[in-house]
Amino acid sequence: MNPGNKQAEASFKDVSEAYEVLSDPEKRGKYDQFGQYWNQAGATGWPGGAGSAQDVSGFDFSQFNSFDDFINSLLGRGATGARPGSSSSRSYSYRTQTGNPSGFGGSPYGNDLGSGFNTRNPSSVADTEAIITLTLAEAFHGVQKRFATGEVTIPSGVKPGSRIRVRGQGQLDPYNQQRGDLYLKVEIQPHSFFQFDGDNLVCEVPVTPDEMVLGTSIEVPTPDGMVTMNIPAGIRSGQSLRLRGKGWPKPKGGGRTDQLVKIIVVPPKEISPSEREYYEKIRASRTFNPRNSLKDIKL
Repeated sequence: MNPGNKQAEASFKDVSEAYEVLSDPEKRGKYDQFGQYWNQAGATGWPGGAGSAQDVSGFDFSQFNSFDDFINSLLGRGATGARPGSSSSRSYSYRTQTGNPSGFGGSPYGNDLGSGFNTRNPSSVADTEAIITLTLAEAFHGVQKRFATGEVTIPSGVKPGSRIRVRGQGQLDPYNQQRGDLYLKVEIQPHSFFQFDGDNLVCEVPVTPDEMVLGTSIEVPTPDGMVTMNIPAGIRSGQSLRLRGKGWPKPKGGGRTDQLVKIIVVPPKEISPSEREYYEKIRASRTFNPRNSLKDIKL
């Protein structure tokens, strides 16, 4: 320890204090709040404190990627572990660390766990949250996804906002050297036909004016393929019909929700001369006026 070397003794004292603080979460919390006077917190007349305006001399842990880098800096071994733009001086301006509660660096995965993943700030020292983007088919059927440190099985029937816990795939805890958990938040790419309405799937299906008036049977897409659905005579545009058990998978093999089919009446943009003749005859003989109830409306 170089007896008699005052600088070495001071360095050893700093290292001992830093290790004592960082290895004890309660002491680390006091250090974050009171700076170098953490050990005096609660005593009469201690200087500084939370919200104090004075510049407390302490350590800005966010400048270092790991505890080893912090120790190297204290011992004067160079500033190779310091973040770009940080000073190698022993004198640091203390501030409360926000963001990563560990005080050192960010996610060990950087900003990306691989294709389809996007990491976010962890909710605790070692836990990591990431966004995983799936197609509607992947979310419906379930899928196996690989990422930087392993793979995860996405169960069938996850929905937007679902969170999946992957044990032992989070950050490395600087205190116990064990990995936390990875939490995957599900996002689903928009689909050209199907959308969500609560737990159910919804879609829009066009029908012609004569099908709306007379009723008919049509083929409707479902996640399993085409099925036949009866359109009752006189249905209104915008009205929804229900296909039971053709919607989204329920958790733990509980069957399926429903698929809601919204009927949209689409008039033809172009008609043949014979079609025009028929429409003219219908108009001439029509007795129904859907606007009768509007006559007495005024302010």
